Amino acid sequence: MCVSCGAEYIIAEGRFYVPMRYNLATKHMGKISGKIIDKATGQPVAARVQVITSQGMFAHPSGAILKVGTGDPFFYADSAFEVEAERGTTRIVVERGTEYIPVQLEVAAPAKGTATVDIVLERWTQLGDNGWHPGNTHIHYDEKEKRPDDRLRLDPRVEDLRMTAVSILKRWDLPYATNKYPVGMLSEFSSAHHYVQSGEETRHNAPGPWDIGYGHVMLLNLRNAVQPMSRGVLVDPFEPDYPPLSYACDDTRRQGGIVIWCHNGQGMEAPVAAILGKVDAFNLFDPYWMDPEYDIYYRMLNAGIRLPASTGSDWYICSANRVYAQTGGAFEYDSWLSALKKGNTFITNGPALELQVDGKVPGDDIQASQGSKLSAIATWTSHYPVSQVELIANGKVIASQDFPEGSKSGRLAADMPVKSDGWIAARQAGNVRDSFAQPIFAHTSPVYVTCGADSDEKKEAAAWFDKSIETSLQWVSTKGRFYTDAQRKEVVDLFRQGQDA
Repeated sequence: MCVSCGAEYIIAEGRFYVPMRYNLATKHMGKISGKIIDKATGQPVAARVQVITSQGMFAHPSGAILKVGTGDPFFYADSAFEVEAERGTTRIVVERGTEYIPVQLEVAAPAKGTATVDIVLERWTQLGDNGWHPGNTHIHYDEKEKRPDDRLRLDPRVEDLRMTAVSILKRWDLPYATNKYPVGMLSEFSSAHHYVQSGEETRHNAPGPWDIGYGHVMLLNLRNAVQPMSRGVLVDPFEPDYPPLSYACDDTRRQGGIVIWCHNGQGMEAPVAAILGKVDAFNLFDPYWMDPEYDIYYRMLNAGIRLPASTGSDWYICSANRVYAQTGGAFEYDSWLSALKKGNTFITNGPALELQVDGKVPGDDIQASQGSKLSAIATWTSHYPVSQVELIANGKVIASQDFPEGSKSGRLAADMPVKSDGWIAARQAGNVRDSFAQPIFAHTSPVYVTCGADSDEKKEAAAWFDKSIETSLQWVSTKGRFYTDAQRKEVVDLFRQGQDA
């Protein structure tokens, strides 16, 4: 807070911005009025807007919904905005989703009166024309959010998402703002272009600081909430570590819903539920990249578990993460969901990354002969330049290309000899960061290869999970809290099933 004027600073990326609502220099104040238009359709569209005045202040309309999360400050504009600004050169940045080219322009704010500006946004890609449609499978609004309806009306449109999933959850008695929404489609926020639903995050955290608990799972496409939402210390200090998350997965499946494991398999039950076929997809980069991201996912794939890649932004829209699923045509929710479950997906916070292996796409299975060769081709386009593209087989890099100056489009091909069953995927990374301060990335779901021979990687992964499940069993048997021995035995038996598998 400024001692002399009482203004509260906004800090982002190491820079200080003063919200214009304090009007520190009212002597020479004018207004800037903006209208945001889609170039292709000529229609007004919602977007993120940043206005930095001549005195370096972040200006926003009174009562605007502000971006929450890392990186630069923005406010949400429903196609039009008006802000006060000191006289002089004012910088305006406008962003919409990841398929539009961000616009940056300078406007001379008048001392009095209003300067008007039309801001035209143009797509750098038309992924929807090829049947690729973006969704976010993991969003919560926490107890600090006072206007969840206003935010939820804007979030899917500002981020240009075709499918948006918020979710209910329970952590102690925290009043999460999204807990107000019933599970299922939220018609008041949906339209022909934006499907918005409420799902559920079911979870378990263990009591000790070094105990990871069972984990947590996103449940989507629900008809009814799955109970309990949480178990163990997330409910109260005496609640049992029961039931296991696998029971919630089963209940979800019986409803026709889908199960997505959160945060790259965090939790001791992740390999158990996955190997027993209770998980439909796996959230990576959720909401940001960490070193372990590849390790557990790749081990699961190596162990023979078929898991499509998905992602989300978790708290608010605190990253631009999205999963693209290919429906083959116009967006329809049911076909989008089917494509996600099949694994015809890639995840990204910007680049468009596609993969073909002998003409097959992610989610497909190739029946091959041991000793034959497969041709893998990754293609990409991106607004922000990427610095590295890789083809991965059974968790190992089989082809890589670096771009010191950055690449916005290209093709990487490699032949892979078939030695065993396995999988192939493509991934890429960039040194450039988006306005959320996140480095650029993309990753496809796998193409699966079957030839009838187990790989060394499969044996290593199976041994690794066998050992980790044994450690989990020790926790369940000695530290886990249950109302009855029968409850403990149920969980032990479940983990033994996973270990055997």
